[in-house]
Amino acid sequence: MTDPDNNSAARLTPIGSDRSQSTIAIRLSGTIGDLLMDVAMNAPMTGVTGLFGPSGSGKTSLLRCVAGLTRLQGFVSIGDDIWQDDASGVFRPPHDRELGYVFQDARLFRHLNVRGNLMFGARRLSSPPSPDDFARLVELLSLGRLLDRSVERLSGGEQQRVSIGRALLARPRLLLMDEPLSAVDRAMKDEVLPYLENLSSAFSIPILYVSHDISEVSRLADWLVLIARGRVTAEGPLDDLLARLDLNPQTGRFEAGVLISGTVTGHDDAYGFGCVAFENAVLKIPGLSAPVGSVVRLRIRARDVAIATERPSGISIRNIVAGSIQSIVSEADSAFAEILIGVGGQRLRARITRSACEELGLADGRQVFALIKSVAFDSRATIAR
Repeated sequence: MTDPDNNSAARLTPIGSDRSQSTIAIRLSGTIGDLLMDVAMNAPMTGVTGLFGPSGSGKTSLLRCVAGLTRLQGFVSIGDDIWQDDASGVFRPPHDRELGYVFQDARLFRHLNVRGNLMFGARRLSSPPSPDDFARLVELLSLGRLLDRSVERLSGGEQQRVSIGRALLARPRLLLMDEPLSAVDRAMKDEVLPYLENLSSAFSIPILYVSHDISEVSRLADWLVLIARGRVTAEGPLDDLLARLDLNPQTGRFEAGVLISGTVTGHDDAYGFGCVAFENAVLKIPGLSAPVGSVVRLRIRARDVAIATERPSGISIRNIVAGSIQSIVSEADSAFAEILIGVGGQRLRARITRSACEELGLADGRQVFALIKSVAFDSRATIAR
């Protein structure tokens, strides 16, 4: 069985063809039910673009419009392919758009086994996938031992992996994923997420990924589009948007945080943690198994960061990082303040009480120490790159 955390999967020969590397351009407006949609966005033709927002904000409606299943007025282009341009009278029906669609539920065919479901996605191709292409996909999704099994005997996570494989074998230009993990429990989600991390790079295909779970988006996405009440309120590189304090109500106060990158420098097997060099500090991460020299991305939640104005001693916190305050946003409607801390070329966020902020005399430019508990990290916080 393939190890989903093994980055060798990302070095597989892509199944998809390497075409224009421009943008996914979407300009759509109109009414769907009671929701007035007015969307304008440009996402890269590489990596995963997360469409994030609360339920009812228009994320799924937008995905259906891109697929041609729902029609609004406007323009949709995928790199050099124009799928919709109402000004020129162009509208490609869904079957004429090179896309794969993965829904919240797997929607597998019960009369077909796993192999049959996988190959169903290639029916419309002029030539079927080569045996090598099929084998690479089966290896990436760890489906080899399941090929002859009835889909009714699969777990929820296995069913979604088959659904993803079926979509990919159609050799789509774009993969649309509509909250594919919302119908599975936490354990199943943890099973499937490592596979999703490898999809875009392994198959050289851009992905539009809909979710209302910021931790899920933070783990998978490279580009983030925030959607509220049918409109795009912000878009840009994931790291930049997560660090913007003005977007805190949208990205979620409780789960708000940032992503930082570091290099694995060693492991302490006696105590069960790995060491990651991050700017002027070495972070101790429990359970980290990534090899020495590899680059990992860590998600650090603002609520897991404390602040000291002097380097502390005699405390249990293992990760102490020096930095300077870049900005402070006090929430008048709550007891809390959000603080952005510059650490070299990267940033941390802290969420502390407003009273603590005032008592410590925190202000822009002040040198501080960010304290991060090692126990704040778990296997879902560390993403190999």
